[in-house]
Amino acid sequence: MPVNLPLCRPDRSLAPSGLPFRRPVDILPCGDKMERDLEERIETFAKLMFKSRYLVVFTGAGISTESGLPDFRGPDGLWTRKDKGLPPPPMSKPWHLFEPNKGHFAIVELQNMGKLKFLISQNVDNLHLKSGIRPSLIAELHGNITKLRCTRCEMVYDRWCGLSSCRCGGQLVSSTVDFGQPLPDRDLMLAYEHSRKSDLFVVVGSSLVATPAADMPREALRSGAKLVILNQGDTPFDRYAHLRFYERIGDVLPAAVKRLKILMGLE
Repeated sequence: MPVNLPLCRPDRSLAPSGLPFRRPVDILPCGDKMERDLEERIETFAKLMFKSRYLVVFTGAGISTESGLPDFRGPDGLWTRKDKGLPPPPMSKPWHLFEPNKGHFAIVELQNMGKLKFLISQNVDNLHLKSGIRPSLIAELHGNITKLRCTRCEMVYDRWCGLSSCRCGGQLVSSTVDFGQPLPDRDLMLAYEHSRKSDLFVVVGSSLVATPAADMPREALRSGAKLVILNQGDTPFDRYAHLRFYERIGDVLPAAVKRLKILMGLE
């Protein structure tokens, strides 16, 4: 793991290099066939999770759109609008009033079942922690709007604590990361470590274009993990996915977790 801090930046290369080619995902069927196809893919997803010994989940802004928050690369996403010279979409309410949705709680269920080994998130909205994810199981690569980070030791504090300096003497600043800024070293190292350990890597709601966060599925694939992608838009990793969902996260992830519970004899 290099010592220098990678910057958060978009990577618009067409495909990751150095990975074994997989055939492109089939065109999805229509009508009743699509519904049957979705059920079959959900069943396959549940079986992959059942067999997995080191499941890592990677989330992007897409998981929070069903809570009412905007994404980044969707049709009306923050960066899509910026590229068109448009202002950000209006927020319907303050950040702290948004609540986790079915997708967030499905990941919490994976945690509580003992299946989730680690969660890597690009999101700053605090909804994973709000949903019940244990802080020790998550790396928030782009920070958290409710947290402050020490510029010297990277210790994280809640904003409401009212402190301006850390116990080590370092200055406390916002923990959120913008494009061009370095990612927190500890979270980044944990993300690399767990991506390389994974045998099943599940991407939920990310277009996988912002690096170095988007390096994680590449690391997982190189280590032999299977890749599952749940995202309504295309990603550079689609041709490498072992299973691909374009449907809404809330229509897929909770159903797959429910089926997993049945396979594990918990329901």
